[in-house]
Amino acid sequence: MKLGEALVESGLITKQQLNLALERQVIFGGRLGTNLLELRILNEEELAKFVGAFYKRPFVTNEVIDSIPKDVLNAIPREVIEKYKILPLRREGKKLHVAMLNAKELEEIDELGFITGSQIIPYVIPEMRLLYALEKYYGIKSDPRYVTFMDRFKPEFEIFDSLEKVKEALIAANDEEEMAQIIIRLAGSISQRAAIFMIHTNKIRLWKAKGFSTDRFEAKGEIPIFSEVIKNKKYYRGPVLDTKNNVPLIYFLSGIPQDVLVHPIVIKGRVAGLFYFDNGNDAVLDKEVYYMSFVASLFSLTLEFLSLKKKILEFSFQM
Repeated sequence: MKLGEALVESGLITKQQLNLALERQVIFGGRLGTNLLELRILNEEELAKFVGAFYKRPFVTNEVIDSIPKDVLNAIPREVIEKYKILPLRREGKKLHVAMLNAKELEEIDELGFITGSQIIPYVIPEMRLLYALEKYYGIKSDPRYVTFMDRFKPEFEIFDSLEKVKEALIAANDEEEMAQIIIRLAGSISQRAAIFMIHTNKIRLWKAKGFSTDRFEAKGEIPIFSEVIKNKKYYRGPVLDTKNNVPLIYFLSGIPQDVLVHPIVIKGRVAGLFYFDNGNDAVLDKEVYYMSFVASLFSLTLEFLSLKKKILEFSFQM
């Protein structure tokens, strides 16, 4: 039985979710587990535990990954680490415990045993967690596709672990500032850069941002991609064109990104602001685009909710 079929049989995912992940795998590549993580169908711990049980191998915990002794990290040459996509974890005499992408491949395990002169004890590890560790410990860069997702593994990176918690936090927020902070944190988990712009009469002004070199932006004239979104009340996805009217935006972006998403923030039928996402000037939004649109729509809805909540609190009965 294949891994995907086993996941469906276990009830962790549905057949439809498996098909969605497989279709995405054909387009973007990567392992099935990676695509399931990117689609938010499974979380990392669920995936690691299941794959470990499926292949009858132990899975490595995040605590172990974050506390590997230096002498163990140096036990295998860097070129071997990069070639086999492996991570040494600990040594016990002649035994070397190693996290591997191909933890079920006996031939690869034997090759590593010959190279290291050790008995290899293989562990299962999710692809993106391994890539994060290889960059952290060995400076081995991964595909730009994984950069945003791997930000979640950094100790200083705080993220909501479920959409329900996001909703609860938004409902509990006392004002627009608190809501914007929650939303920009969420946006930071799905794109390298994100910004909220608000529209005041004929001005577009930056409100909140993550990932930019400056926190100031104001445009009095027309910014073509912004004007298009405001006029049509529909999102724009594509490049920022190198035109005269886009110069203020290009200056703010420190370059000309080839793939951006600009989504309207609609309140009571009027475009009150804009949500901007990109993955930097040299990368594309190859995933999470629909989720980005969802985040922008959720923010619009919560701002309306806050306005209504204020009216309810201010409403009084006069004798």
